[in-house]
Amino acid sequence: QVQLVESGGGLVQAGGSLRVSCAASLRTFNNYAMAWFRQAPGKEREFVSAISQYGGLANYADSVKGRFTISRDNAKNTVYLQMNKLKPEDTAVYYCAASLNWVPREYVFWGQGTQVTVSS
Repeated sequence: QVQLVESGGGLVQAGGSLRVSCAASLRTFNNYAMAWFRQAPGKEREFVSAISQYGGLANYADSVKGRFTISRDNAKNTVYLQMNKLKPEDTAVYYCAASLNWVPREYVFWGQGTQVTVSS
């Protein structure tokens, strides 16, 4: 059974940093593009960032560009999201997802999410 397990969420002050991780029990992790999404209370889930199968390509939502960095370690079956200069509006549940394609992306596996709370 495939599992994506997020960790590393927590409470941080505005301007601070946090790194969330997603460990995948995918036998062929490097076949999957990986992505982070987030959902704030009362809002739709939104795309945050994605990284290609071997990490050569990445993209970001405009709202996080220049502050967040996505990376992956295929030897550890793990994808990371380093979040710097956090703002209260970054408060959300952060989810990782796996897609067999970089383009087009169809997310076939999702994690359960980790809460990130940024206080002002």
